[in-house]
Amino acid sequence: MDRLFVAVELPAEVREALSSVQEALKESRARLTLVHPDIIHITLKFIGDVPETHTAKIGEVLGQVKADPFPLHVRGIGGNNPRQPRVIWARIDEGGKCGLLHAQIEDLLAPLGVKREDRAFRPHATVARVREFHPDLLERMKPFRERDFGEGVVQGVVLKRSTLTPRGPVYEDVKEVHF
Repeated sequence: MDRLFVAVELPAEVREALSSVQEALKESRARLTLVHPDIIHITLKFIGDVPETHTAKIGEVLGQVKADPFPLHVRGIGGNNPRQPRVIWARIDEGGKCGLLHAQIEDLLAPLGVKREDRAFRPHATVARVREFHPDLLERMKPFRERDFGEGVVQGVVLKRSTLTPRGPVYEDVKEVHF
Protein backbone atom coordinates (compact mmCIF):
# COMPACT_ATOMS: atom_id res chain seq x y z
CA MET A 1 0.00 0.00 0.00
CA ASP A 2 1.09 3.55 -0.74
CA ARG A 3 0.04 6.39 1.58
CA LEU A 4 -0.48 9.34 -0.76
CA PHE A 5 -1.34 13.03 -0.69
CA VAL A 6 -1.26 15.99 -3.09
CA ALA A 7 0.67 19.06 -1.98
CA VAL A 8 1.87 22.52 -2.86
CA GLU A 9 5.50 23.10 -1.96
CA LEU A 10 6.53 26.24 -0.08
CA PRO A 11 9.68 28.21 -0.91
CA ALA A 12 12.73 27.29 1.17
CA GLU A 13 12.89 30.82 2.62
CA VAL A 14 9.32 30.51 3.93
CA ARG A 15 9.99 27.11 5.49
CA GLU A 16 13.13 28.52 7.12
CA ALA A 17 11.18 31.48 8.51
CA LEU A 18 8.61 29.07 9.97
CA SER A 19 11.37 27.25 11.84
CA SER A 20 11.69 30.35 14.06
CA VAL A 21 8.13 29.72 15.23
CA GLN A 22 9.05 26.17 16.08
CA GLU A 23 12.00 27.32 18.17
CA ALA A 24 9.67 29.52 20.23
CA LEU A 25 7.05 26.78 20.56
CA LYS A 26 9.69 24.40 21.94
CA GLU A 27 9.86 26.66 25.01
CA SER A 28 6.24 25.83 25.85
CA ARG A 29 5.39 23.18 28.42
CA ALA A 30 3.03 21.62 25.88
CA ARG A 31 4.15 18.34 24.35
CA LEU A 32 4.58 18.95 20.62
CA THR A 33 5.60 17.10 17.51
CA LEU A 34 7.26 19.59 15.18
CA VAL A 35 7.12 19.18 11.41
CA HIS A 36 10.66 19.22 10.05
CA PRO A 37 11.07 22.55 8.18
CA ASP A 38 12.23 20.75 5.03
CA ILE A 39 8.85 19.07 4.62
CA ILE A 40 6.41 21.84 5.60
CA HIS A 41 3.87 22.10 2.78
CA ILE A 42 0.21 22.80 1.97
CA THR A 43 -1.83 19.62 1.67
CA LEU A 44 -4.42 20.00 -1.08
CA LYS A 45 -5.77 16.45 -0.78
CA PHE A 46 -4.93 13.60 1.58
CA ILE A 47 -5.65 10.45 -0.41
CA GLY A 48 -4.58 7.89 2.17
CA ASP A 49 -3.63 4.27 1.62
CA VAL A 50 -4.08 2.91 -1.88
CA PRO A 51 -2.80 -0.27 -3.52
CA GLU A 52 0.57 0.35 -5.15
CA THR A 53 -0.98 -0.63 -8.48
CA HIS A 54 -3.27 2.46 -8.26
CA THR A 55 -0.50 4.98 -7.64
CA ALA A 56 0.49 5.36 -11.29
CA LYS A 57 -3.15 5.87 -12.34
CA ILE A 58 -3.61 8.56 -9.68
CA GLY A 59 -0.45 10.29 -10.95
CA GLU A 60 -1.72 10.06 -14.52
CA VAL A 61 -5.09 11.60 -13.61
CA LEU A 62 -3.38 14.40 -11.66
CA GLY A 63 -1.54 15.25 -14.87
CA GLN A 64 -4.86 16.74 -16.00
CA VAL A 65 -4.78 19.50 -13.34
CA LYS A 66 -5.03 22.85 -15.07
CA ALA A 67 -4.21 26.22 -13.52
CA ASP A 68 -2.11 29.30 -14.03
CA PRO A 69 0.75 30.05 -11.65
CA PHE A 70 -0.43 32.20 -8.74
CA PRO A 71 1.11 34.04 -5.79
CA LEU A 72 0.71 32.98 -2.20
CA HIS A 73 1.62 34.75 1.01
CA VAL A 74 2.32 32.99 4.31
CA ARG A 75 1.22 35.27 7.11
CA GLY A 76 0.48 34.50 10.73
CA ILE A 77 0.20 31.46 12.95
CA GLY A 78 -3.06 29.94 14.12
CA GLY A 79 -4.55 26.62 15.01
CA ASN A 80 -7.56 24.41 14.54
CA ASN A 81 -8.98 25.57 17.89
CA PRO A 82 -8.19 29.03 19.29
CA ARG A 83 -8.50 27.93 22.94
CA GLN A 84 -6.80 24.54 22.82
CA PRO A 85 -5.24 23.76 19.43
CA ARG A 86 -4.30 20.24 18.40
CA VAL A 87 -2.62 21.50 15.23
CA ILE A 88 -0.61 24.72 14.84
CA TRP A 89 -0.34 26.06 11.33
CA ALA A 90 0.75 28.97 9.21
CA ARG A 91 -2.08 30.79 7.46
CA ILE A 92 -1.96 30.98 3.68
CA ASP A 93 -3.29 33.93 1.69
CA GLU A 94 -3.68 33.00 -1.97
CA GLY A 95 -6.96 34.50 -3.06
CA GLY A 96 -8.84 31.20 -3.06
CA LYS A 97 -6.66 29.58 -5.73
CA CYS A 98 -5.67 26.61 -3.53
CA GLY A 99 -9.38 25.98 -2.92
CA LEU A 100 -9.97 25.86 -6.67
CA LEU A 101 -7.08 23.40 -7.05
CA HIS A 102 -8.48 21.30 -4.20
CA ALA A 103 -11.92 21.16 -5.86
CA GLN A 104 -10.39 20.23 -9.21
CA ILE A 105 -8.35 17.46 -7.63
CA GLU A 106 -11.41 16.14 -5.78
CA ASP A 107 -13.30 16.01 -9.10
CA LEU A 108 -10.43 14.26 -10.89
CA LEU A 109 -9.90 11.63 -8.19
CA ALA A 110 -13.54 10.82 -7.34
CA PRO A 111 -14.01 8.53 -10.40
CA LEU A 112 -11.04 6.50 -9.12
CA GLY A 113 -12.88 5.85 -5.86
CA VAL A 114 -10.98 8.41 -3.78
CA LYS A 115 -13.38 9.65 -1.12
CA ARG A 116 -14.20 13.36 -1.15
CA GLU A 117 -13.34 15.41 1.93
CA ASP A 118 -16.31 16.14 4.21
CA ARG A 119 -14.82 19.27 5.78
CA ALA A 120 -14.40 22.63 4.10
CA PHE A 121 -10.94 23.12 2.62
CA ARG A 122 -8.75 25.69 4.37
CA PRO A 123 -5.20 26.08 3.03
CA HIS A 124 -2.56 25.99 5.75
CA ALA A 125 0.92 24.68 6.43
CA THR A 126 1.19 22.59 9.59
CA VAL A 127 4.21 23.50 11.74
CA ALA A 128 3.40 21.42 14.86
CA ARG A 129 0.95 18.91 16.28
CA VAL A 130 -0.01 19.25 19.93
CA ARG A 131 0.28 15.92 21.76
CA GLU A 132 -0.46 17.38 25.18
CA PHE A 133 -1.79 20.92 25.56
CA HIS A 134 -0.50 23.44 28.10
CA PRO A 135 -1.97 26.99 28.34
CA ASP A 136 1.45 28.62 27.95
CA LEU A 137 1.44 27.43 24.35
CA LEU A 138 -1.02 30.20 23.48
CA GLU A 139 1.40 32.80 24.88
CA ARG A 140 4.25 31.33 22.81
CA MET A 141 2.09 31.62 19.68
CA LYS A 142 1.06 35.27 20.25
CA PRO A 143 4.13 37.03 18.76
CA PHE A 144 3.63 35.10 15.52
CA ARG A 145 -0.13 35.57 15.01
CA GLU A 146 0.36 38.28 12.38
CA ARG A 147 4.01 37.78 11.39
CA ASP A 148 4.89 37.78 7.70
CA PHE A 149 6.80 34.62 6.76
CA GLY A 150 7.21 35.39 3.07
CA GLU A 151 5.68 34.69 -0.27
CA GLY A 152 6.12 32.64 -3.38
CA VAL A 153 4.50 31.56 -6.61
CA VAL A 154 2.65 28.26 -6.93
CA GLN A 155 3.71 26.71 -10.21
CA GLY A 156 2.39 23.20 -9.73
CA VAL A 157 1.32 20.42 -7.42
CA VAL A 158 3.09 17.27 -6.30
CA LEU A 159 1.75 13.76 -5.63
CA LYS A 160 3.70 12.52 -2.63
CA ARG A 161 4.16 9.14 -1.00
CA SER A 162 4.41 9.27 2.79
CA THR A 163 6.18 6.57 4.75
CA LEU A 164 5.69 6.79 8.50
CA THR A 165 8.78 6.08 10.58
CA PRO A 166 9.58 6.46 14.30
CA ARG A 167 11.61 9.57 13.39
CA GLY A 168 8.69 11.14 11.51
CA PRO A 169 7.29 10.86 8.01
CA VAL A 170 9.50 10.46 4.97
CA TYR A 171 8.09 11.97 1.78
CA GLU A 172 8.89 10.91 -1.75
CA ASP A 173 7.74 12.80 -4.84
CA VAL A 174 5.79 10.44 -7.09
CA LYS A 175 4.60 12.91 -9.75
CA GLU A 176 5.07 16.65 -10.29
CA VAL A 177 2.47 18.55 -12.27
CA HIS A 178 3.64 21.95 -13.54
CA PHE A 179 1.29 24.71 -14.67
